[in-house]
Amino acid sequence: MTVQAHLATLQQKHGSLEEQLHAEMTRPSSQDHVIADLKRKKLRIKDEIERLSSSRIDH
Repeated sequence: MTVQAHLATLQQKHGSLEEQLHAEMTRPSSQDHVIADLKRKKLRIKDEIERLSSSRIDH
């Protein structure tokens, strides 16, 4: 898998997590631990996207 393809996959996962997070936050009975978990996953993916993007620029 090329770096560009990996970045595209990560961006897609990030968007999917954003949708899940929004859905969970708008639920009347949303659970804080589920929201926190989704936010952590989203942040890890964002960090990976930034790391790959910056390494691609450095080369």
